[in-house]
Amino acid sequence: MAETKTSKTRFSQARIKEILADYRLACESREASLLGRKEVFMGKAKFGIFGDGKEVAQIAMAKVFRAGDFRSGYYRDQTFMFAIGELTLEQYFAQLYAHTSVEAEPASAGRLNERTFCHAVAG
Repeated sequence: MAETKTSKTRFSQARIKEILADYRLACESREASLLGRKEVFMGKAKFGIFGDGKEVAQIAMAKVFRAGDFRSGYYRDQTFMFAIGELTLEQYFAQLYAHTSVEAEPASAGRLNERTFCHAVAG
């Protein structure tokens, strides 16, 4: 009978779960950028500048960012905004398509370039 080998890891189950969640977030953000770029090239969205390639740095920044910290907003901050819970994929695409509902697109109700995040971070 074959012996089952258990793998040991130096990471706790909670840490493994966090790593996988970060990986998922990075993948979702990258895919959102790729899909958004495709929508602009196909003419379905009017304008787009995307944040692909900056996912890991922005997730790392989100982990150390605290209420009251200042940052200079950047139009490629989509992953950071996803990571701190200030943007959903639905809101991201509502910005891309300039949805004029403040409920669908709370940053500017479709009145600014996408990913121009206009909101206050309470400290």
